[in-house]
Amino acid sequence: MQGTSPRLWADLAALLKGRTYTDLTHAFHPGQPRFAAFPDETREALFDIEKGDGFTAHRYSIVGQWGTHVDPPSHFIRGGLTLDKIPVEQMLLPLVVIDISQRVDANPDATPTLADVQGWEARNGDIPEGSFVALRTGWSRRWPDPEAMANKDAAGISHTPGWSHEVLKYLIETRHVSAVGHEQTDTDPGIATSRQDFSLETYVLAQGKWQIELLANLDGVPEAGAIMIATWAKPLGGSGFPARVFAIH
Repeated sequence: MQGTSPRLWADLAALLKGRTYTDLTHAFHPGQPRFAAFPDETREALFDIEKGDGFTAHRYSIVGQWGTHVDPPSHFIRGGLTLDKIPVEQMLLPLVVIDISQRVDANPDATPTLADVQGWEARNGDIPEGSFVALRTGWSRRWPDPEAMANKDAAGISHTPGWSHEVLKYLIETRHVSAVGHEQTDTDPGIATSRQDFSLETYVLAQGKWQIELLANLDGVPEAGAIMIATWAKPLGGSGFPARVFAIH
Protein backbone atom coordinates (compact mmCIF):
# COMPACT_ATOMS: atom_id res chain seq x y z
CA MET A 1 0.00 0.00 0.00
CA GLN A 2 2.78 2.45 0.92
CA GLY A 3 4.46 2.00 -2.43
CA THR A 4 1.43 3.22 -4.37
CA SER A 5 1.14 6.65 -2.70
CA PRO A 6 4.09 8.42 -4.40
CA ARG A 7 2.92 7.22 -7.81
CA LEU A 8 -0.62 8.42 -7.15
CA TRP A 9 0.62 11.87 -6.16
CA ALA A 10 2.91 12.06 -9.21
CA ASP A 11 0.03 11.13 -11.51
CA LEU A 12 -2.26 13.68 -9.86
CA ALA A 13 0.39 16.42 -9.86
CA ALA A 14 0.84 15.97 -13.60
CA LEU A 15 -2.91 16.37 -14.13
CA LEU A 16 -3.07 19.47 -11.92
CA LYS A 17 -0.05 21.25 -13.38
CA GLY A 18 -1.08 24.56 -14.93
CA ARG A 19 -4.70 24.25 -13.85
CA THR A 20 -6.84 27.11 -12.51
CA TYR A 21 -8.35 26.99 -9.04
CA THR A 22 -11.55 29.01 -8.57
CA ASP A 23 -12.98 29.56 -5.11
CA LEU A 24 -16.77 29.20 -5.22
CA THR A 25 -17.27 30.28 -1.60
CA HIS A 26 -18.32 33.54 0.05
CA ALA A 27 -16.51 34.43 3.28
CA PHE A 28 -19.23 34.54 5.95
CA HIS A 29 -19.59 37.37 8.46
CA PRO A 30 -22.17 39.11 10.66
CA GLY A 31 -24.77 41.09 8.73
CA GLN A 32 -24.58 39.01 5.58
CA PRO A 33 -27.62 37.92 3.52
CA ARG A 34 -29.55 35.08 5.14
CA PHE A 35 -32.92 33.39 5.40
CA ALA A 36 -35.20 35.89 7.12
CA ALA A 37 -36.10 33.62 10.05
CA PHE A 38 -32.45 33.03 11.01
CA PRO A 39 -30.63 35.12 13.64
CA ASP A 40 -27.49 36.99 12.68
CA GLU A 41 -24.04 35.64 13.40
CA THR A 42 -22.33 36.64 16.62
CA ARG A 43 -18.57 36.37 16.98
CA GLU A 44 -16.46 36.77 20.09
CA ALA A 45 -12.68 36.74 20.53
CA LEU A 46 -12.07 34.58 23.57
CA PHE A 47 -8.33 35.15 23.24
CA ASP A 48 -6.72 37.87 21.15
CA ILE A 49 -3.07 38.34 20.21
CA GLU A 50 -3.75 42.05 19.60
CA LYS A 51 -4.80 42.37 23.25
CA GLY A 52 -1.75 40.60 24.60
CA ASP A 53 -2.91 37.00 24.65
CA GLY A 54 -0.62 34.24 23.42
CA PHE A 55 -2.99 33.24 20.64
CA THR A 56 -6.25 34.23 18.96
CA ALA A 57 -9.38 32.08 19.21
CA HIS A 58 -12.94 33.05 18.30
CA ARG A 59 -16.31 31.65 19.30
CA TYR A 60 -18.82 31.73 16.45
CA SER A 61 -22.56 31.51 16.91
CA ILE A 62 -24.22 30.67 13.59
CA VAL A 63 -27.04 28.59 12.19
CA GLY A 64 -25.92 25.67 10.04
CA GLN A 65 -27.34 27.25 6.88
CA TRP A 66 -24.91 30.18 6.97
CA GLY A 67 -23.18 31.73 3.97
CA THR A 68 -22.09 29.27 1.31
CA HIS A 69 -23.38 26.10 2.94
CA VAL A 70 -24.35 22.49 2.42
CA ASP A 71 -27.89 21.18 2.95
CA PRO A 72 -28.10 17.40 3.48
CA PRO A 73 -31.42 15.54 3.12
CA SER A 74 -32.03 15.77 6.88
CA HIS A 75 -32.43 19.54 6.54
CA PHE A 76 -35.99 18.98 5.27
CA ILE A 77 -36.61 15.23 5.41
CA ARG A 78 -37.36 13.27 8.58
CA GLY A 79 -34.86 10.40 8.75
CA GLY A 80 -32.86 11.86 5.86
CA LEU A 81 -29.10 11.54 5.47
CA THR A 82 -27.17 13.79 7.87
CA LEU A 83 -23.92 15.60 7.10
CA ASP A 84 -21.71 13.03 8.80
CA LYS A 85 -23.23 10.28 6.63
CA ILE A 86 -22.49 11.88 3.24
CA PRO A 87 -19.56 9.84 1.88
CA VAL A 88 -16.34 11.66 1.13
CA GLU A 89 -16.46 10.14 -2.36
CA GLN A 90 -19.26 12.63 -3.09
CA MET A 91 -17.09 15.62 -2.21
CA LEU A 92 -15.10 15.49 -5.46
CA LEU A 93 -17.38 15.54 -8.49
CA PRO A 94 -17.58 16.57 -12.15
CA LEU A 95 -18.90 20.13 -12.31
CA VAL A 96 -21.69 21.05 -14.72
CA VAL A 97 -22.73 24.70 -15.00
CA ILE A 98 -26.14 25.62 -16.44
CA ASP A 99 -25.99 29.33 -17.29
CA ILE A 100 -29.19 31.40 -17.34
CA SER A 101 -27.54 34.64 -16.21
CA GLN A 102 -28.49 36.61 -19.33
CA ARG A 103 -32.17 35.77 -18.86
CA VAL A 104 -31.92 36.69 -15.19
CA ASP A 105 -30.51 40.11 -16.13
CA ALA A 106 -33.74 40.75 -18.04
CA ASN A 107 -36.08 38.91 -15.65
CA PRO A 108 -35.04 38.21 -12.05
CA ASP A 109 -37.77 35.57 -11.74
CA ALA A 110 -36.20 33.43 -14.49
CA THR A 111 -35.74 29.68 -14.01
CA PRO A 112 -34.00 27.07 -16.17
CA THR A 113 -35.85 25.04 -18.78
CA LEU A 114 -35.22 21.65 -20.31
CA ALA A 115 -34.07 23.52 -23.42
CA ASP A 116 -31.19 24.96 -21.35
CA VAL A 117 -30.13 21.47 -20.31
CA GLN A 118 -30.59 20.08 -23.82
CA GLY A 119 -28.45 22.91 -25.17
CA TRP A 120 -25.71 22.07 -22.67
CA GLU A 121 -25.83 18.41 -23.67
CA ALA A 122 -25.79 19.25 -27.37
CA ARG A 123 -22.52 21.12 -26.79
CA ASN A 124 -20.91 18.80 -24.25
CA GLY A 125 -22.56 15.38 -24.31
CA ASP A 126 -24.76 13.83 -21.64
CA ILE A 127 -24.44 15.23 -18.13
CA PRO A 128 -22.20 12.69 -16.35
CA GLU A 129 -23.79 10.49 -13.72
CA GLY A 130 -22.76 11.60 -10.25
CA SER A 131 -22.15 15.21 -11.27
CA PHE A 132 -22.62 18.36 -9.25
CA VAL A 133 -24.83 20.68 -11.32
CA ALA A 134 -24.61 24.40 -10.53
CA LEU A 135 -27.15 26.97 -11.70
CA ARG A 136 -25.35 30.13 -12.79
CA THR A 137 -27.64 33.15 -12.45
CA GLY A 138 -25.19 35.98 -11.77
CA TRP A 139 -27.00 36.57 -8.48
CA SER A 140 -23.81 36.30 -6.43
CA ARG A 141 -22.75 39.69 -7.80
CA ARG A 142 -25.29 41.13 -5.35
CA TRP A 143 -23.46 39.69 -2.34
CA PRO A 144 -23.16 40.85 0.43
CA ASP A 145 -26.08 43.31 0.15
CA PRO A 146 -29.09 41.68 1.88
CA GLU A 147 -31.64 43.93 0.16
CA ALA A 148 -30.18 43.32 -3.29
CA MET A 149 -30.09 39.57 -2.69
CA ALA A 150 -33.73 39.48 -1.53
CA ASN A 151 -34.86 41.92 -4.27
CA LYS A 152 -38.32 42.56 -2.79
CA ASP A 153 -40.99 44.66 -4.45
CA ALA A 154 -43.30 47.14 -2.72
CA ALA A 155 -45.60 44.30 -1.67
CA GLY A 156 -42.74 42.40 -0.04
CA ILE A 157 -42.55 39.74 -2.73
CA SER A 158 -39.02 38.55 -3.44
CA HIS A 159 -37.98 38.41 -7.08
CA THR A 160 -35.02 36.06 -7.31
CA PRO A 161 -34.18 33.25 -9.74
CA GLY A 162 -34.41 29.61 -8.79
CA TRP A 163 -34.57 26.10 -10.15
CA SER A 164 -37.54 24.53 -11.97
CA HIS A 165 -39.12 21.16 -11.22
CA GLU A 166 -38.74 19.88 -14.78
CA VAL A 167 -34.99 20.50 -14.77
CA LEU A 168 -34.39 19.08 -11.29
CA LYS A 169 -36.45 15.98 -12.12
CA TYR A 170 -34.43 15.41 -15.30
CA LEU A 171 -31.09 15.90 -13.53
CA ILE A 172 -31.93 13.65 -10.61
CA GLU A 173 -34.11 10.94 -12.17
CA THR A 174 -32.64 10.74 -15.69
CA ARG A 175 -29.02 11.83 -15.31
CA HIS A 176 -28.65 10.65 -11.70
CA VAL A 177 -26.57 13.59 -10.49
CA SER A 178 -25.21 13.56 -6.94
CA ALA A 179 -25.97 17.15 -5.94
CA VAL A 180 -26.97 20.60 -7.14
CA GLY A 181 -26.10 24.16 -6.19
CA HIS A 182 -26.93 27.78 -6.91
CA GLU A 183 -25.93 31.38 -6.26
CA GLN A 184 -29.14 32.62 -4.66
CA THR A 185 -30.35 32.01 -1.11
CA ASP A 186 -32.93 29.36 -1.99
CA THR A 187 -33.54 26.47 -4.38
CA ASP A 188 -37.04 27.78 -5.12
CA PRO A 189 -37.50 31.15 -6.88
CA GLY A 190 -38.36 34.14 -4.74
CA ILE A 191 -41.98 34.36 -5.85
CA ALA A 192 -42.42 30.83 -4.42
CA THR A 193 -40.50 31.31 -1.17
CA SER A 194 -42.42 34.53 -0.54
CA ARG A 195 -45.52 32.38 -0.08
CA GLN A 196 -43.58 29.79 1.96
CA ASP A 197 -43.35 27.36 -0.95
CA PHE A 198 -40.12 25.36 -0.69
CA SER A 199 -41.33 22.42 -2.76
CA LEU A 200 -38.26 22.29 -5.04
CA GLU A 201 -35.81 22.11 -2.14
CA THR A 202 -38.04 19.49 -0.54
CA TYR A 203 -37.97 17.49 -3.78
CA VAL A 204 -34.15 17.57 -4.05
CA LEU A 205 -33.56 16.52 -0.46
CA ALA A 206 -36.33 13.89 -0.56
CA GLN A 207 -34.42 12.15 -3.36
CA GLY A 208 -31.47 11.68 -0.99
CA LYS A 209 -29.45 14.41 -2.73
CA TRP A 210 -27.56 17.27 -1.11
CA GLN A 211 -27.09 20.83 -2.28
CA ILE A 212 -24.87 23.88 -1.87
CA GLU A 213 -26.51 27.30 -1.58
CA LEU A 214 -24.98 30.76 -2.06
CA LEU A 215 -22.22 29.74 -4.44
CA ALA A 216 -19.83 32.43 -5.72
CA ASN A 217 -17.72 32.99 -8.84
CA LEU A 218 -19.53 30.61 -11.19
CA ASP A 219 -18.71 33.10 -13.94
CA GLY A 220 -15.09 32.05 -13.52
CA VAL A 221 -15.51 28.38 -14.42
CA PRO A 222 -16.36 26.68 -17.74
CA GLU A 223 -19.76 25.11 -18.28
CA ALA A 224 -18.12 21.68 -18.64
CA GLY A 225 -14.84 19.98 -17.86
CA ALA A 226 -14.16 21.26 -14.35
CA ILE A 227 -13.95 19.30 -11.11
CA MET A 228 -15.69 20.55 -7.98
CA ILE A 229 -14.45 19.90 -4.46
CA ALA A 230 -16.86 20.59 -1.59
CA THR A 231 -15.90 20.13 2.05
CA TRP A 232 -17.51 20.94 5.39
CA ALA A 233 -17.25 20.13 9.07
CA LYS A 234 -18.59 16.81 10.35
CA PRO A 235 -21.14 17.50 13.10
CA LEU A 236 -22.74 14.28 14.30
CA GLY A 237 -26.30 14.28 12.98
CA GLY A 238 -25.68 17.65 11.32
CA SER A 239 -28.46 19.26 9.27
CA GLY A 240 -26.30 21.90 7.54
CA PHE A 241 -23.00 23.73 7.83
CA PRO A 242 -20.90 26.37 6.07
CA ALA A 243 -18.96 24.75 3.22
CA ARG A 244 -15.72 25.50 1.40
CA VAL A 245 -16.21 24.84 -2.28
CA PHE A 246 -13.79 25.27 -5.18
CA ALA A 247 -13.33 24.19 -8.77
CA ILE A 248 -10.26 22.99 -10.67
CA HIS A 249 -10.27 23.56 -14.41
